[in-house]
Amino acid sequence: MTKWLLAAGVLMPLYSAQATQDPEAVYNRVCGACHSGQLPMAPARGDQDAWTPRLAKGMGTLVQHVTQGFKAMPPRGLCMDCSAEDYQAIILWMSESKPGP
Repeated sequence: MTKWLLAAGVLMPLYSAQATQDPEAVYNRVCGACHSGQLPMAPARGDQDAWTPRLAKGMGTLVQHVTQGFKAMPPRGLCMDCSAEDYQAIILWMSESKPGP
């Protein structure tokens, strides 16, 4: 019985993963330095022309790009305390998209 409870305790966070940080607060603290129009290659918040082709690559790819770094994007987007769920929430907030099913 103890092993089952331990397994459930370990796996439960994986099934209820949610962003732990407010996307707007993280954007203001870290992302806005590049994504507020300062760097022309960094898509600005709400710029549908810039975000549409990126979103078409899929959320998994976008989160991977943030986590590992991609082109001028530094690894983890310089947010060392962000989780994958945080990155997803920030991407959705910045692109002004709604989460998919």
